[in-house]
Order: sequence, then structure tokens, then C-alpha cells
Amino acid sequence: MKKTFKMENLDCANCAAKMEAAIRKIDGVNDCSISFMAQKLSIDAEDESFDDIMKAAQKAVTKVDRACKIK
Repeated sequence: MKKTFKMENLDCANCAAKMEAAIRKIDGVNDCSISFMAQKLSIDAEDESFDDIMKAAQKAVTKVDRACKIK
């Protein structure tokens, strides 16, 4: 399943790159990209565990920047 989410409070391109790398390491994630300019996260992950993957992705994002949220 591939979905796109809005990012809130994404402050810099370097943070976006760190978040992208961390999300790619999550089990079940096939591909991920974060656009700093568009403030968007595109993620391609396994359907059956998508909700758990998104929870793990939010944790990865929060580790890099506490104020940043996936909407």
C-alpha cells in the first residue's frame, strides 16, 4: 500500500533526510520519501501491518524532531 501524508512542523531538509533513512529501516517498509519543500511523506509499506508501521514511523520522526508530526 502506498500513501502520502502531510508533515507538520518539518523544519529542515537535513531532518527530513534523517527521518527518511530511519523510516526505511522499519520492517515492512518497501520505500519512503520525504519532501521538505512540499512538507509531505510518501510511504510504500505492507498492507497487513500498515497501522503498526505508521506508529513506528511517527516514533522515528519524533526522535529526530519532537515537534514534527505525520498528519
